[in-house]
Amino acid sequence: MKSILWRLFMTFFKIGLFTFGGGYAMIGIIENECVEKNKWITAEEMSTILAIAESTPGPISVNCATYTGYRQAKLLGAFVATLGLVLPSLIIIYIIALYFHDILEISYIAKAFQGIKIGVGVLIIQAGINMYLKLEQNKTNFLYMIFSCIFLLIINIFSITFSTVYLILFTGTLHVIYKTTEEKTKLLIKHQHNCTENNIE
Repeated sequence: MKSILWRLFMTFFKIGLFTFGGGYAMIGIIENECVEKNKWITAEEMSTILAIAESTPGPISVNCATYTGYRQAKLLGAFVATLGLVLPSLIIIYIIALYFHDILEISYIAKAFQGIKIGVGVLIIQAGINMYLKLEQNKTNFLYMIFSCIFLLIINIFSITFSTVYLILFTGTLHVIYKTTEEKTKLLIKHQHNCTENNIE
């Protein structure tokens, strides 16, 4: 038990320490550490976690850490993984708060932050592409992706104030309707097929 708790803490501490840009920028690294290296969760579970984490209160990275920790060592694992993720940020933010103005006056650091912004953007795009590639490749998922990209692009171009909560609720409701309709259609086809076979007999 101590071994897995230590690994959870150190893994998420490393993620929290070396990842800039918040939850979305951490997705790719969390996936690499939890799915590919440590095999704590599957790629399918990771996609489900992201959907749930995005739909629930709190930062997406913290929700992912909490879920992964719980899967490995229940409540204690969830606590340790979450603590490991947020502790570096707490320490760094505290230090920056003490010397904020002095740090920004150093030109090299100010320029470095500008470069970090670009890097964060690339990490977020990469995470989005990886998530899409791991989805089932069909027309429905492709249309969802296109719709979301166009919608978010319009929001940014025209500076529309819009909560992503509504987008999540809309796409979630749309998919429930789609899946329900799909299942009913399959049942209807199956029923018609059975009726046809019975008539032939």
